Amino acid sequence: MPNILSRKDLISIQDLSLDEIQFLIRGAEKLKKKPHPELLKDVILGSCFFEPSTRTRLSFEAAMFKHGGKSLGFSEPAQTSTKKGESLSDTMRMMAYYSDVIVIRHPHDGAARLAAENSEKPVINAGDGSNQHPTQALLDLFTIHECQKGCSDLKIALVGDLKYGRTVHSLALALSHFNPRLYFVCPDSLAMPDEILESLKEKRLKFSFHQNMEEVLPKLDILYMTRVQKERFSAYEYERVKDSYLLNAPMLCDVKENLKILHPLPRVNELHTDIDETQFAQYFPQAENGIYMRAALIAALTGREV
Repeated sequence: MPNILSRKDLISIQDLSLDEIQFLIRGAEKLKKKPHPELLKDVILGSCFFEPSTRTRLSFEAAMFKHGGKSLGFSEPAQTSTKKGESLSDTMRMMAYYSDVIVIRHPHDGAARLAAENSEKPVINAGDGSNQHPTQALLDLFTIHECQKGCSDLKIALVGDLKYGRTVHSLALALSHFNPRLYFVCPDSLAMPDEILESLKEKRLKFSFHQNMEEVLPKLDILYMTRVQKERFSAYEYERVKDSYLLNAPMLCDVKENLKILHPLPRVNELHTDIDETQFAQYFPQAENGIYMRAALIAALTGREV
């Protein structure tokens, strides 16, 4: 499959065209069906995680190891010279000397773009504050493609913290290529940011706002649950909204047979474990798909053919 990705960086999901997204989905699908253990041979990933992560960091590392590459880096800022006062721009310039592609997670909005401006090597945004998480959106699209035989013309609800949830910001923008019917389910205080809504309006997508999850459940093909992000709130605010939406198996009695439930994880209490063994649960295969999508992306950005 020839590489059509010409970009050096992936900072926002809006950096990718529909053709490029579909190219990456095909690459991930191919890698999942047939391993390519030398795809990333001689590629070094610089892994810069200034914020806690489990699935994202480990799936990037697994993507490298399973496909012949190597990974170096850190999983918290205390392990770096930022503790001594080094700037983010200097850290990125240094990492560009040590690696072929850099992945960064950072608690501040815009940090990934700053990193890209200070690196001559490709930079991948693995989540910057409450802004975006484009690789999560890509693996979400791959998962939807798998379980629904495509991404087009689906009824999809995004539930929970839509204000600070960078995963839903990126996913909503990514889905705009596929003509979805979107349902935004959240308290007024956690509504989707206006700039995301304006972008969806420009694409003439249909969406609506709801505070009751049960009223949309029977309509859905995809239910995308999110946690309320404790790290983005004061203690008082978090206590007020943390239990806004709780989903359990008895609530699924009237849903469509093809419904699949996704969640970027980690979950807290919004997604009950009694759903895990049902036909609707798709969040653990979703997490696994991060390996294949991130391997396909790194291959594309480093000129490797899947």
